[in-house]
Amino acid sequence: MNKCILSIVVLAIILSVYEPVKAFPEKPIETTSKNGWSEEFDVVEIASHSDGYVHKAYFYPSKSKTPKPLVVSLHTWSGDYRQSDPIANLSLAKDLNYIHPDFRGPNRTKNACCSCLALKDIDETITYAIENGNVDKDKIYVIGESGGGYATLSCFMKSKHAIKKFSAWVPISNLVAWYSENIIRNESYADDILGCTQSENGVLNEQVAREKSPLFWETPVEKLANTELHIHAGVYDGLQGSVPITHSINFYNKVLSDLGVQDESRYVSDKEKLHLLEHRSSLGEFGMIGDRDVFLQKRYGNLKLVIFKGRHEMLSEYAFYELLKD
Repeated sequence: MNKCILSIVVLAIILSVYEPVKAFPEKPIETTSKNGWSEEFDVVEIASHSDGYVHKAYFYPSKSKTPKPLVVSLHTWSGDYRQSDPIANLSLAKDLNYIHPDFRGPNRTKNACCSCLALKDIDETITYAIENGNVDKDKIYVIGESGGGYATLSCFMKSKHAIKKFSAWVPISNLVAWYSENIIRNESYADDILGCTQSENGVLNEQVAREKSPLFWETPVEKLANTELHIHAGVYDGLQGSVPITHSINFYNKVLSDLGVQDESRYVSDKEKLHLLEHRSSLGEFGMIGDRDVFLQKRYGNLKLVIFKGRHEMLSEYAFYELLKD
């Protein structure tokens, strides 16, 4: 009996020494195949230099011996770093460096919604990828859809990094206008905007909303000498989707104005805007993107606007390969 008890005690000691090591590895790797993430992607943690907040990202460092481009893909308005992303697998297939940051998660709190902290998170994520991947620093690309498009415009305006190309799809550019648009449609995004603008008693804090809207920021015009900004919007968005095309058009026109462009033909005129909003039909022959007709295209130097036949969406394969074009 005593020997039996002794054996049990010894076994308990062995399990107490070895089992925790097996159950709790020092640096666990998180994967979530149910969200479409390959095990090739690791979840990494990055501490903010601003406030110590630890934000996560899905990261894939290229296995190439030569430097490869870095694709920075930004999650949508209600998403976070775990959100399924078709750009991830396209990047993996090309063995490109890829990172999908959190930047304070869904846009419902004051520290999210393209706050200074959120934008610094994105910058620190890019720094992390450069330091931990084999990155060609002349080929860093930022892309996002919807709320990710909003973040892409915001990164263009404020990122400290030298980015080769920004690709914003169906972006939000003006939270004051978008709040009103969501109130009319009775969408929950209106409550999100109240939450991320420190609004009280159901009344929008317009000052904070403007402070978080790239349409009202100073444009870093010098960037456009070396950086491309492409803005895409589906013409039916606002009807079949939550972000009217005016967000893309007005931001494009704002940048042109800040550049001091005098040629009126480069702008989207009020007549052209009204035609798109009333008729949702083409204004000329502008070719196609992917399998979609382009209803309007405007370009000035490295700035481009494309209004295509579509709704609130990104044409993922086209967007990815267009991003990589020189």
